[in-house]
Amino acid sequence: METGSEGTADRAASVIGAGSGAGSGSGASAGSAPAIEAVGLSRSFGATQVVVDASLSVAAGEITALVGPNGSGKTTLMLMLATLLRPDSGAIRIAGHDTITETAAARAALGWMPDVLGSWDSLTVRETLLMACEMYGIRGGSAHARTDALLAATALGPLAQQRTHTLSRGQKQRLSLGRALVHEPRVLLLDEPASGLDPEARIAQREALSRLASEGVAILITSHVLDELEQLVTNAVFLREGRTVPAGAGTVAVAGAVAVAGGRSPAEAAEEAAEPTIDWRIRALDQATLERALTELGVAWTARASLAGSHCTVSLGGDARAAELLAALVARGVGVVEFSPASGLLERAFVGQRGVGLGGAGKAQTASGNSEAGS
Repeated sequence: METGSEGTADRAASVIGAGSGAGSGSGASAGSAPAIEAVGLSRSFGATQVVVDASLSVAAGEITALVGPNGSGKTTLMLMLATLLRPDSGAIRIAGHDTITETAAARAALGWMPDVLGSWDSLTVRETLLMACEMYGIRGGSAHARTDALLAATALGPLAQQRTHTLSRGQKQRLSLGRALVHEPRVLLLDEPASGLDPEARIAQREALSRLASEGVAILITSHVLDELEQLVTNAVFLREGRTVPAGAGTVAVAGAVAVAGGRSPAEAAEEAAEPTIDWRIRALDQATLERALTELGVAWTARASLAGSHCTVSLGGDARAAELLAALVARGVGVVEFSPASGLLERAFVGQRGVGLGGAGKAQTASGNSEAGS
């Protein structure tokens, strides 16, 4: 288990100031052009087209998730945004700078954290951060002060003299984030930043990233752990088969539950998103009473067990139907203590992009009292 991560967010807040580093002065302020903007990107490797048509934008102070299945082109897209791979077509601007014609300025404004830390095995943790400072023109006393601050912010102080090849996966992730923050960038590109972190370190990282966003840093983050992303991000971009979905927009507002996509109004998008059938989790003071009431109401249910105790899952079409069922259960005297979607918003939205409903495994109890296998 990773140790020493407690208080990382507070320490990070004291050393990651908005607009005081090498990248300052080049970021987009709130209300101006997006801090990250990509339009019509494509990229092929030989005859294989990995990214077909990808567009996205992230404003200053936003945390946006890039979500897609394996092989969808996420890593290739992130590498193009990080100026490490040239797109075959399309345009990218980082903090207002074109990544092709103003590459140095774009790099000065962004921090890049890859999925796997590339490091010099012979260097210590401290030497790695000092080397990163040197690369961004931070030298002398300023480099040592910045390194000390980042060691504290990432809870790597006790490991400062340890060779990087001896670090655990989680410790390397913390070092990688520290390295990305050396020059106080206005844009952060993070590829699976929580991979390998223990629960305490994950919480500290989420708090630190939220604080950075509150200071105006634009953050684009990839992860396959959608429930965890949902606790952090304010928007999401879906990537499937090399295309952002929907093409040219691809952004959903997590905080508002539904996105404006393809020119639809928020009301239209909300109405459309409420239609698909999704699974709901219902937990009551008495499981038998809940099961009996659901059967009497003609609602098919599946009994399940979890850390919170026994509960039922039911498939319902839309929020209005869920509200009606909750009211009916309460009217029948069922002591409902939990009534919520069985999966997170990002997961439902992601699965919805491929037109597949969320099915549950297990034994489904029908209203007639018969059992049938779940999908």
